[in-house]
Amino acid sequence: MRNSRFRGSNSGSLQNNRWSVAVDYLLSFFVRLLANIQRVWRKFVSMGWGNIYRRRMKVFSVAILIYLDYKGVQQREKWIKKSKVPALWEKAHDRNAKRVLNLIVELEGLWVKLGQYLSTRADVLPQAYISLLTQLQDSLPPRPLQEVCRTIERELGHSMDVLFTDFVDEPLATASIAQVHRATLANGQDVVVKVQHAGIRAIILEDLKNAKSIVDWIAWAEPQYDFNPMIDEWCKEAPRELDFNIEAENTRTVSRNLGCKKTNDEVKSDNRVDVLIPDIIQSSESVLILEYMDGFRLNDMESLDAFGVDKQKIVEEITRAYAHQIYVDGFFNGDPHPGNFLVSKEPPHRPILLDFGLTKKLSHPLKQALAKMFLASAEGDQVALLSAFAEMGLKLRLDLPDQAMSVASLFFRSSTPSNEALKTLKSLNDQRTQNMKVIQEKMQLSPKEVKRFNPVDAFPGDIVIFARVINLLRGLSSIMNVRIVYLDIMRPFAESVLMGSISRGPTVDAQWIHDSPIHSDVESKLRKLLAELGSIQKILGIQVCAYKDGKVIIDTAAGVLGRYDPRPVQPDSLFPVFSVTKGVTAGMMHWLVDQRKLQLDQTVGDIWPGFGSNGKDIIKVHHVLNHTSGLHSAFDPVGENPLLICDWDECLKRIANSSPETEPGSQQFYHYLTFGWLCGGIIEYASGKKFQEILEESIVKPLKIDGELYIGIPPGVESRLATLMADMDELSKLPSISSQPELPSTFQPEKILQMATSLPVLFNTLNVRRAIIPAANGHCSARALARYYATLADGGLVPPPHSSLSQPPLGSHTHVPKFTSLNDTTKKRKGKEMAATEKLKDHHEKRFMRAVRGRESSTESLARLVNDTSSSAGKTEISSNDHQDDIRCIFSNPRIHDAFMGAGDYGGLVLPDGKFGLGFKRVNSQDGSLVGFGHSGMGGSTGFCDIKNRFSIAITLNKMSLGGVTASIIRLVCSELNIPLPKEFSIASGMGPDSEMGSPLIN
Repeated sequence: MRNSRFRGSNSGSLQNNRWSVAVDYLLSFFVRLLANIQRVWRKFVSMGWGNIYRRRMKVFSVAILIYLDYKGVQQREKWIKKSKVPALWEKAHDRNAKRVLNLIVELEGLWVKLGQYLSTRADVLPQAYISLLTQLQDSLPPRPLQEVCRTIERELGHSMDVLFTDFVDEPLATASIAQVHRATLANGQDVVVKVQHAGIRAIILEDLKNAKSIVDWIAWAEPQYDFNPMIDEWCKEAPRELDFNIEAENTRTVSRNLGCKKTNDEVKSDNRVDVLIPDIIQSSESVLILEYMDGFRLNDMESLDAFGVDKQKIVEEITRAYAHQIYVDGFFNGDPHPGNFLVSKEPPHRPILLDFGLTKKLSHPLKQALAKMFLASAEGDQVALLSAFAEMGLKLRLDLPDQAMSVASLFFRSSTPSNEALKTLKSLNDQRTQNMKVIQEKMQLSPKEVKRFNPVDAFPGDIVIFARVINLLRGLSSIMNVRIVYLDIMRPFAESVLMGSISRGPTVDAQWIHDSPIHSDVESKLRKLLAELGSIQKILGIQVCAYKDGKVIIDTAAGVLGRYDPRPVQPDSLFPVFSVTKGVTAGMMHWLVDQRKLQLDQTVGDIWPGFGSNGKDIIKVHHVLNHTSGLHSAFDPVGENPLLICDWDECLKRIANSSPETEPGSQQFYHYLTFGWLCGGIIEYASGKKFQEILEESIVKPLKIDGELYIGIPPGVESRLATLMADMDELSKLPSISSQPELPSTFQPEKILQMATSLPVLFNTLNVRRAIIPAANGHCSARALARYYATLADGGLVPPPHSSLSQPPLGSHTHVPKFTSLNDTTKKRKGKEMAATEKLKDHHEKRFMRAVRGRESSTESLARLVNDTSSSAGKTEISSNDHQDDIRCIFSNPRIHDAFMGAGDYGGLVLPDGKFGLGFKRVNSQDGSLVGFGHSGMGGSTGFCDIKNRFSIAITLNKMSLGGVTASIIRLVCSELNIPLPKEFSIASGMGPDSEMGSPLIN
């Protein structure tokens, strides 16, 4: 019995035999039918009908025949012994490979190109195809000698006797477009003569039309297999391959770029490649004469062994040559099949590169995007990968960063020897199946729908030839039975193109500072300072924006977005600003207080269900804002599991279950991460809305800074993100700094160095950037942050629209995503929470009346420093449902500055003489007087305002240091504006054993 499932059943055996007979009968019927169709078609052709579609019909008929053959094998293998299955498939591959070869040899033209490509894919195709199709590389039937001579004489205008003293009749090689003969010129030079086949142009162009029709049909039938971008690119590039004058110029260009005629002493680059390219002697449209180089074919294994050639070294050098062409030169040969390579006979045996008919020129931005994609794949950087996709015009229909990284890693995977082809093919199929399963779940598609779903929305034609080259190189290494690690070999070339652009700096690059109008004299002087700092590598990328008296006086962007991202910083670029985020989160808390959703002296446990356990029942909202809750080291996700910070719900749960280390209100310790989750939980439970929804409602919309302030970035903004790196020269000074008693043990100088070197890597990852971390992962532009502090400086009064000189306009980006409210269960309030809200209302009214009656306070109220316009505007009642067009002031409390700084009536809610007010870092002048508030972030980004002088400034940067750059900028601006210099920025640049860490580093 043929199948164990029916063992012991005579009726089952009989049924199996019937099925087998039926399958055989159907297959033989279809074969006879196709044979009859072909005979009828030949009769039509002989009568002069259907010549236009003759080639197309041949292709379709053979394709159907092969398809039916393999379907039949699939059925037959079910009824035979497992031991006989491999032989069954091997025979099928043999006969179908012969069918493909015979068809290609008969049709010639473009189909030979396809066969050449398939012949290199030993990593995924059965050996039968590779063995037969290899002869298409240079062993096609030659054209008659008379035809060759006529073409030469017509193109070069002289007889063969005049041109050559010797011309070998037998061609060295015959390929799809031309054949090559060895010859000797009249001056005695040995050359090779490449002669284009007569009539091949018309055949190629017709084949392109046929291929386009087939691709259109496939895209209609199976949308996930839409190859139109590829065939469109081929239609654009293939005709150029038919002009040998273009090929001659291409050959000269690549030879010059690779330095083939220079000695090692002349080429000092670490990325020099050691290959040979023949000189061009003469060219016309259909004839090309080149220098003769003595070598043997790359896939001639006998010669390779006889000459003792190191195959691994040869293929690695070819790979390096292509990496140089792609990433360094942006001009590369698009057809690296084995027939286009020789190996020189003379030692050291070097690769000889041939045939530069199909080449591709990349624009500088596209070249950088391809290099960025490669390095993103090498480092697993999803942000850089999605940014590279956006830069090159590759659009995805779904936000699937994990799957995108998986495909990119697969694309640049190491090659495998041909004997591992089946294993490789299975791995590729398994990966595709897994990716499609993820898509199916995300889109909730049926199995039938997912088969027709194409996750790629737009595929740029410019990268088609690039993809072809990578696949051909991988196939080449498989044929040679060597393993090539592309991530190691190509990496130096990809890095060089990006680092080369980045390292130019302001002394070389006139566009290093973004070209925008200058708002003031101080901005002009600032740009000179930035250029000086950039020239000594203290700045990678930076934005500076400042307001004075409600107007923009500085809005400057300079440098590049990242170490491997040479794109210039724009005014709307988004920088990760670490603890600057705390100042934004604090503003949200005060907004909820102002909206009477929250009370500063309210117990957190009354707002947040389950929080009051483990000794936290006396912790109040003002303790959280003042860093005196005692939960500064509630848990350390960075030390325990860095990815834990991405789990919003788990972090809130950990906070709710934690215990205070010190009595609430007794000591001020910097809550460098827990501050965010404490505030975040309070915000969500007090408002009944998602954290990011409150951010949008309280700050983004009223200030009209859409798309330029996020805490947890949404999909789609990756192309505007700056990438962090550490200034190791400066950070190495950290061990010499004395301990800081106000900081937790995990945030002391000896720990900061380790943290500062690891955090850029962590906070550059897409998962962390998308997470909600209200203490540390804000992403914003300096102009959005400066506008925020300008609003706070005027008591919540929203400034006039941002400067029209700043392009693109602030707020012109769509702010995504749109958020829905939390579940009704989280919106419900306990009776005591409702009572607390009413109590808060009475508290505001009583406080306002006391202020009106002029009650003396123990601390002078800094709200009086704000002008009357700001104060009167601050009394406007704001509805939480108002939109930004109706909002002129986001706070109604006339003493909101006191609330921010813990001054005046709010003095009793903060620890006396502490560095923090209620959520904000206090800003003191050098004489000790309190002048404003703000917050800085690790590495140098900062935002703060001076209330009395109605001045606000924001600095965002991506090269993390001890704050020296930030301090230099603020010293200059304050000096030019005659504004008191904040004390913390006067000490940030001096680092000695007794120095404090500058707040731009940690706060």
